[in-house]
Amino acid sequence: MKTVLTIAGSDSCGGAGIQADLKTFSALGTYGMSVITAVTAQNTMGVINVREMDVEIVRDQIDCLFDDIMIHAVKIGMVSSVEIIETIGSCLRGRTDTPIVLDPVMVSKSGCHLLRPESTEALSKVLFPLAEVVTPNLFEAEVITGQKINNIDGMEEAAVKIHDLGARNVVVKGGHLAGDAVDVLYDGLHFDYLKGTRFDTPNTHGTGCTFSSAIAAYLAGGFSVPEAVREAKKYISGAIENSFALGHGVGPTHHFYALYRKAGVYNE
Repeated sequence: MKTVLTIAGSDSCGGAGIQADLKTFSALGTYGMSVITAVTAQNTMGVINVREMDVEIVRDQIDCLFDDIMIHAVKIGMVSSVEIIETIGSCLRGRTDTPIVLDPVMVSKSGCHLLRPESTEALSKVLFPLAEVVTPNLFEAEVITGQKINNIDGMEEAAVKIHDLGARNVVVKGGHLAGDAVDVLYDGLHFDYLKGTRFDTPNTHGTGCTFSSAIAAYLAGGFSVPEAVREAKKYISGAIENSFALGHGVGPTHHFYALYRKAGVYNE
């Protein structure tokens, strides 16, 4: 069985972060492992509190897994501090046989800053050059590039700038633009446009985590980057289409929708 490691923060309500990553890995037939960078107290209405792990335990989690287990892909999510970013970079640098997918998580849907503002530069300098794929949404792409994005042309420009920072492939996600949900994939030479259906649902908690984790799972399975991104797009579209209400706020996507459907299990 192929293995995928997520390095990210824990989401106590289970819709995003480590929990969403592990659900995605399992749904796509891979074995998931985790390195927790932070513990969050959150529910569907927002993030209440955050506690970062110290760098020693982050380093030890990563090193002990690589010392023992063949890891076929890595996904990096919430990494809030410069110290944690540099620790992850030093642990992963040189492991060039393992594709890394970086989701530059900055702000939760409720508006909580999950990446310290002073850490943005370290994220791009330390982790972008290690990444096979970087998957910013529009807000994150704007912060990274310092430019406003209002259309596909702006997404293309942002993708080029982020690629120039060292990422080998960039997916700028267009879910926050009006109209069809179009993502732009750039490999340094060519643009690819991934169109998807926009679903009218408020339950989109964890979509970015899930999408990037799906890319990592497909890369672990031997898919090329364009193939992995396209399959991940199909997977997250299905998870959003089958999302469900939970609590009093933004509900989660349904990571196991295909398996539940096959088993005859449905949400009520």
